[in-house]
Amino acid sequence: MSDPFYITTAIHYPNGRPHIGHAYEMIAADAIARFQRQAGRDVFFQTGTDEHGLKMVKTARERGVEVRALADEMSGYFREMSGALNISCDRFIRTVEPQHYAASQAIWTAMRDAGDLYLDRYEGWYSVRDEAFYEEKELVDGEGGARLSPQGTPVEWTAEETWFFRLSKYQQPLLDFYAANPDFIQPESRRNEVLRFVEGGLTDLSVSRTSFDWGVPVPGSPGHVMYVWVDALTNYLTGTGYPDAPNRYWPAALHLIGKDIVRFHAVYWPAFLMSAALPLPQKVFGHGFLLNRGEKMSKSTGNVVDPMQLATLYGVDTLRYFLLRDISFGQDGTFSDDAIVTRANSDLANSFGNLAQRTLSFIAKNLGGELPAMGRGDPADAALVSAVGEAIDGLRRGFMDLHLSQGLEAWMRGVFACNQYIDVQAPWALRKTDPDRMHAVLGTLVRVIRDLAVAIYPVVPASAEALLAQLGQAGAGHDVLGDDGWYAAAQAGGFRIAPPTPIFPRLTIEESVPV
Repeated sequence: MSDPFYITTAIHYPNGRPHIGHAYEMIAADAIARFQRQAGRDVFFQTGTDEHGLKMVKTARERGVEVRALADEMSGYFREMSGALNISCDRFIRTVEPQHYAASQAIWTAMRDAGDLYLDRYEGWYSVRDEAFYEEKELVDGEGGARLSPQGTPVEWTAEETWFFRLSKYQQPLLDFYAANPDFIQPESRRNEVLRFVEGGLTDLSVSRTSFDWGVPVPGSPGHVMYVWVDALTNYLTGTGYPDAPNRYWPAALHLIGKDIVRFHAVYWPAFLMSAALPLPQKVFGHGFLLNRGEKMSKSTGNVVDPMQLATLYGVDTLRYFLLRDISFGQDGTFSDDAIVTRANSDLANSFGNLAQRTLSFIAKNLGGELPAMGRGDPADAALVSAVGEAIDGLRRGFMDLHLSQGLEAWMRGVFACNQYIDVQAPWALRKTDPDRMHAVLGTLVRVIRDLAVAIYPVVPASAEALLAQLGQAGAGHDVLGDDGWYAAAQAGGFRIAPPTPIFPRLTIEESVPV
């Protein structure tokens, strides 16, 4: 069996409709999952919604609906977005599922049996928006002397009976684990933040609530529901079949999350797993935030953007490409309508799309659509094949290292090499002076265009498949690169290129409307 690769997004909190940040995380995870499938890995990709907690209770109360009805409605929007953005997830999980209740109660029981849970009284600061407790030393001052969390969210003083997890017990085991697994937390800036936090001392963690009942009941403790992070984090195990023995996909290869929840995934989650005697995930990657024209998005400022609207205005693949090409993965990035259009026209329409369009149009018009023989003798042909191969290798290295924008930059070097080659070789001039050479040039171009389309498939799957179909290669986006046998098979089968349809039309700026 092929090597398993389990990738997850954070499960999204559905007290509101999806925003562009949710879309960014899903798209990045999807591109990585598709890339790993191309590499021959046995991929399991999970996303979903985190539907418990006080925020959901308050939102339902404000809207005058039952909290389960709110959860059903809002989770539906996230599932709809997943489909609309062509997200190839294998499992869309909801934390209201009976299987997830069983998994959460099983890990709770394992932590209790390990002696790591005890009942006491909690008094301290709690942020409803973050679903997190904060120590006094972590708070910052807001306007009018208000106390705020490190994220700038309101906090309130909370006092109630609660179960505690002995997080302090795992301070040194966590530090030992980080030292033995230096790539566990990425990028490096997130790793440094976590190390400073853990080295500063860990206090035991409140892991249950009694002030509301919308959550997974604590086994053997009436009136207590699990604090949302125990419940939420366990979703990654639920998807693998836990509480039965986790299937072959555990431990997860990659938890892809926002930088604001790295602590929960890189400190609390591995401590829970250590307590329950379960293997730890291989990597936690905290990506940055998306900024709307350089400003942080919030409903209060009215600049939150609906990803579905952007996808409608500019196309799903255009949005996918822009988010992964323009934003250095792991850092904050900004977007705007003009930036999306500029990038799409420059890379996709003018460079790669035009390359494919004029090559295939020339073959359809001047060769009756018949596939020409690939060039193999001329040094220029070999140089182009080599340059494109190097560019695709650069994309592969970038995606393997989670340097997605750098990988796409390398891919573009292959596209530029092709455009330089076609301009220098000028097959339209060779048609009269050297038809055999014209055939070799066009055959070489078809070969490298096909390889570039397969390579970019994880990022723009629908567009790549459409181009590959024009080459008689429908379904080839799932192929592993480097096999030329397809060309001989297409020629032997009598495949002919029809007049092509542009895959990446030029765009104009359409102002998106905040929601």
